[in-house]
Amino acid sequence: MDIYKRHRFPPEIISHAVWLYHRFSLSLRDVEDLLAERGVDVSYEAIRYWCRKFGSSYARKIKKHRGMLGDTWYLDEVFIVTVRGERRYLWRAVDQDGDVLDILVQKSKNQQAAHRFFRKLMKGQRRSPRLIVTDKLPSYGAALRNVMPSSLHCNDRFANNRVEVSHQHTRAQERQMRRFKSSGQAQRFLSVHSQVNNLFRIGRHLLCAETYRILRNRSFRTWQQVTCAC
Repeated sequence: MDIYKRHRFPPEIISHAVWLYHRFSLSLRDVEDLLAERGVDVSYEAIRYWCRKFGSSYARKIKKHRGMLGDTWYLDEVFIVTVRGERRYLWRAVDQDGDVLDILVQKSKNQQAAHRFFRKLMKGQRRSPRLIVTDKLPSYGAALRNVMPSSLHCNDRFANNRVEVSHQHTRAQERQMRRFKSSGQAQRFLSVHSQVNNLFRIGRHLLCAETYRILRNRSFRTWQQVTCAC
């Protein structure tokens, strides 16, 4: 089935617009200007529609292509505030390499919320981790005993700094968007944003130039495959 059927613009332009929006901290109007500079006349509302329609499909394919990630999971939760002033918590899990395993926006951070997030992680990774690193929130320990009793649990001070640092990209985009408008918008956007960031987060400071270019080209080839834009 052709997901681009009845769209006026070709897949290369649509996928590039979605990539720009989720790869960098840009607004929809910034993406519109970048495309206009290349001679592509498209409105920011059309770009918003593309990101909403195709973004989740791209993210699922990227996640499927990467398969299971590391066996050490770092978990954390931070709050985001919607436009109506309602507080929501963003639950995030990353592995030992810093790749985002999954995210979930919820109303609370109690045991039920932790239990729901663990089930989502188990469904996506299809296995229990060797070690789970969290902060000292009591909800984690109570939920772990029910969902992942065989996994080791560490909640030492500063042990989960890796996942706390991973929130920086989220905060930067949240400021650019002038806060998320709803919990649903936050869940949709961050689910795509995290997978695109996983694909293109290569760690340039750890590699020589030649190796970095090889890995970057591999990421671009994967993006072309999942977007059917090759």
